[in-house]
Amino acid sequence: MAGKPIEVYSFFSGAGFLDLGFEEAGFDIVFVNEFNKQFLNVYQYARRNNEKLPQYGYSNEDIRNFLSDENWYSRFPRYNDRTNKLIGFIGGPPCPDFSVAGKNEGETGVNGQLTSVYVDLIVCREPDFFVFENVKGLYRTQKHREFYEKLKGRLEKSGYVLFDAVENAIEYGAPQYRERLFLIGFRKKVFGNQIDYKIGNNHKYNLNDINRCSWPRTVPFVENGELNKPANIIEELTVQYWFEKNDVLNHPNEKDVFKIKNRRKYYNIEEGAVKGKSFKRLHRWRYSPTAAYGNNEVHLHPYFPRRISVAEALAIQSLPEWFELPEELPVSKKFKTVGNGVPYLLAYGIADELYKWLVNR
Repeated sequence: MAGKPIEVYSFFSGAGFLDLGFEEAGFDIVFVNEFNKQFLNVYQYARRNNEKLPQYGYSNEDIRNFLSDENWYSRFPRYNDRTNKLIGFIGGPPCPDFSVAGKNEGETGVNGQLTSVYVDLIVCREPDFFVFENVKGLYRTQKHREFYEKLKGRLEKSGYVLFDAVENAIEYGAPQYRERLFLIGFRKKVFGNQIDYKIGNNHKYNLNDINRCSWPRTVPFVENGELNKPANIIEELTVQYWFEKNDVLNHPNEKDVFKIKNRRKYYNIEEGAVKGKSFKRLHRWRYSPTAAYGNNEVHLHPYFPRRISVAEALAIQSLPEWFELPEELPVSKKFKTVGNGVPYLLAYGIADELYKWLVNR
């Protein structure tokens, strides 16, 4: 496959964290579809200085529209000309219905149904390969695993060889312990039946080595206090490292913070106290437990009496310093946008591994 351009169609694109990883790995994102207009606006805003635009543009249509042959081929008339190119789909359908922390309504939920629609689209349009990303609950929760296996059965019957794994963002260099499910399929007519591929060969750090580190626990909160870096940790996986790397205090989204109603209660939570159900104070010399924010997951700054800012959340998602969200977007929507995204370095690691395998075929 060496020398062939690889075109990627992105669905459920969100703010484009997954897409950015694929772009940086070498893929050509030719089409972007995201139903949520606010998410799509963030996607376009963050890339407003990027000279490379998707060949087929941006769309906020319902993905079901692309099951129509008339709509599909009017939009992509040369889609079936595969002589000198490979075509791939990437997408992470909305996951609250499969998340333990979400609605947990499964395949019948409003969002859960979209997972089936994404598979319908793959079966209908037969891309040469695809990437499906979702929460680990779809794979590890007994309630949802049967549905997931049925989806895989449909894809295998449609001519795909499948590989799946639950991957942790921290192993790819992101400063958070966040697991995501990846399912990657290759069309047998293009790649054959015997495919030597494995997800997870591109880890930057080994989880066993990470767990063996002497990560600090809790210390009393001291406003703007200093705390020396402990020995025997991986500094690149710490919150503090990424705050400095992204210069968060001078980032355009640093002022985007939820207002404080009762300032005193922020002083009573120790730095590193992340075992609670809601209010958790991050430790500067440790990684974050996740990057999902909302009423049930409140992360406090390690040494300031406030919640973390949007700029700091972007850093925890391992995004590059230049990535910013538009000023006019409400703060709550900004956090939702950031929390819904795939950690950038996880996306890049999966994409880089896949790209190198494709071009070396």
